Amino acid sequence: MPAPHNPFKAALATKTPQIGLWVSSAEASIAELLTSTGFDWMVLDGEHAPNDLRSLRDQLMVVEPSPSHGVVRIPVGEAWMVKQVLDAGAQTVLIPMVDTADEARDMASAMRYPPEGIRGMGASGGRVSHFGAIADYVATANDQVCLVVQAESRKALENLDEILSVDGVDGVFIGPADLSADMGYPGNAGAPEVQEAIADALQRIHASDKAAGILVQDLGAAQRFLDLGATFIAVGIDTVMFAKAARKLSADAKALL
Repeated sequence: MPAPHNPFKAALATKTPQIGLWVSSAEASIAELLTSTGFDWMVLDGEHAPNDLRSLRDQLMVVEPSPSHGVVRIPVGEAWMVKQVLDAGAQTVLIPMVDTADEARDMASAMRYPPEGIRGMGASGGRVSHFGAIADYVATANDQVCLVVQAESRKALENLDEILSVDGVDGVFIGPADLSADMGYPGNAGAPEVQEAIADALQRIHASDKAAGILVQDLGAAQRFLDLGATFIAVGIDTVMFAKAARKLSADAKALL
C-alpha cells in the first residue's frame, strides 16, 4: 500500500483554486467542528498559536478523514521540526520566514527521504504509516509530501526568482503582516507600497511552476488576489471569527436592555 494521495499537492500542481482557513485555536474539537464547514484546507498554526506536537497530532487526527486538508505550519524552518510533524501525520508543511533559495532547498531536503533528502527513517512506528500498516510508505512518501514556503520580507522578495527555481517547493505563500512590518508599515498591510509588492510577487509566482498563496480577512481582497494569480487563499482566522461573532452577539443582546 502506498502513501495516501495528497489532494492539496495535486491541486497546487494544476493551480486549481483552494479556499482555506487559518486555525489558531489549538484545539482538536474546534478543528473537528471546522472540518464540517467546507474549507478545502486549514492551516494548523504552530508558529503563533499555542500548539505543540501533541496538539498538532490531535488536530491532524480529526482533519485527516474529512474533506479538508490539514496544512501544518511549524514555528521555524528546522529539519527536526519538519521530521516530527511529518511523522505525526502531516503531508503538507508550511515554513515561515524563508528568505533565500538555500533555506528553501534545506526545507525541501528535510521533507524527503534519501537519496532525495535527509528525512530520518522512523515512519514505521508512527501514525503517518498507520503504525506500519502502509508497507510502502517510505518508498512512496516523497511523491505525496507538499512543501510551501513563506516569503514575508523584502529579502525574500528580492530572492523570489531563485526561491521559485528550487525543486521540491510546491508553493510560495506571501505573508502580508510580516512583509508590511519589514517594509516599514507595521500593522498596515493595506499600504499602497505593500500591496504593490504583494501583487508583483503573486504574479511572479503564478508565472512559474509553483502555486501562489496568501492570507486575507475580507473577500474583496480574496477576489483581487485570485485575479492576480493566487491559487490557495486563506480567507479568515478562526479565533478572530469567533471573537467578532461573540462580541457582536454580546453587544446586540445588551442593546435589548
